[in-house]
Amino acid sequence: MAGIGPYATQVAEHWAAERHAEVHVLAGMPHYPAWRTDPAYRGVWRTLDRRAGVLVHRRRHSVPVRQTAARRALYEASILAHGWLSPPRMGRPDAVVAQMPSLAGGLLAARFARRHGAPFVPVVQDLMGAAAVQSGIDGGGRAAAAATAVERQVLRSATLVGIIHESFRDRVRDLGVHADRIRLVPNWSHVSRPTATRAQTRARLGWAPGETVLLHSGNMGLKQGLEVLVETARTTPALRVVLMGDGSRREHLRQLAAGVPNIDFLPPCDADDFPDTLAAADALVVTQLASVLDMSVPSKLTSYFMAARPVIGSVADSGGTAEEIRRSDAGWLVPPENPAALAAAAAELAADPAAADTIGARGYDYARTHLSQSAGLRRISALLDEALAAHQPRTTPGGTAS
Repeated sequence: MAGIGPYATQVAEHWAAERHAEVHVLAGMPHYPAWRTDPAYRGVWRTLDRRAGVLVHRRRHSVPVRQTAARRALYEASILAHGWLSPPRMGRPDAVVAQMPSLAGGLLAARFARRHGAPFVPVVQDLMGAAAVQSGIDGGGRAAAAATAVERQVLRSATLVGIIHESFRDRVRDLGVHADRIRLVPNWSHVSRPTATRAQTRARLGWAPGETVLLHSGNMGLKQGLEVLVETARTTPALRVVLMGDGSRREHLRQLAAGVPNIDFLPPCDADDFPDTLAAADALVVTQLASVLDMSVPSKLTSYFMAARPVIGSVADSGGTAEEIRRSDAGWLVPPENPAALAAAAAELAADPAAADTIGARGYDYARTHLSQSAGLRRISALLDEALAAHQPRTTPGGTAS
């Protein structure tokens, strides 16, 4: 339920069901956001599964428990090598779509498309070159040039390029993609509405009726800078801070929070409980390091808005995440890496629960009108159709194809 996996899944299943298309997915072994290979797939080199009419080809790769630029490079290289040596067995594809930031996935997709003379459509969810600089990963500065070079090669070879947010447009253009080949295809809210009451879920989770609960859901990685929430809990005993999910920094954060009684660590929720848990919090928090500007827009925002709770963004004011919170008018923006500012925003929402409910309702309205699943799938299907049409052979006046 974390990251961009749900979007890739829903697109593939939509094309298989609604278009009766033969859809193949080349993927790695399940490992995110825990950065540990799922026990059911340990020791497995290759699999072919059928899910909802989609053929899923999985290939083994390295999984770095600790994130450094060198380990991330090995991770990408192992995906590239196994996909290159053992591509999916299938007929000629009509089109090849890639979800990026996977550099290896982008290179493999571009190769498949070129080999078969098919249109190639990468969808940019994150930018790895920018991420290497902005996320704080060890050795990131040295890796940025190499990652950017790969992104440039992949994106310049595309028929059309999809971007999930306007904040990516200038960077993609700077990578050599002409403006008339860039299309906006925002992500959508892929979760359902809550079914239980907030009181029922809070009682199940052990959250007292009167306490203010700040919840962060999703990946616990470097770029999230979740240390700010640990310090907010430490300095504001009246708050309950909940970190729900998994990731490479989870154990580090648990050690940092030792002795802080008002912080909880929850495992990732299953699909049925996820909407109820989000809706039970008083506010949903998205955090990023101050250096994170235009390399990503957290996918968690689409789920947060559906929960109809206020969002507190501890993010850079000039980044895409801040822009999305402003556009929805569904929360507060506070300076990143600033525990006092987070605590002040929490105190403001606790002082006026009715206003908090109104702010949260604006997020739900925004998700319903701008981020519906049907609208999102229509946009990405239109991107595919446009690429297919652009790739058709042109007919000369004499009737021959060119």
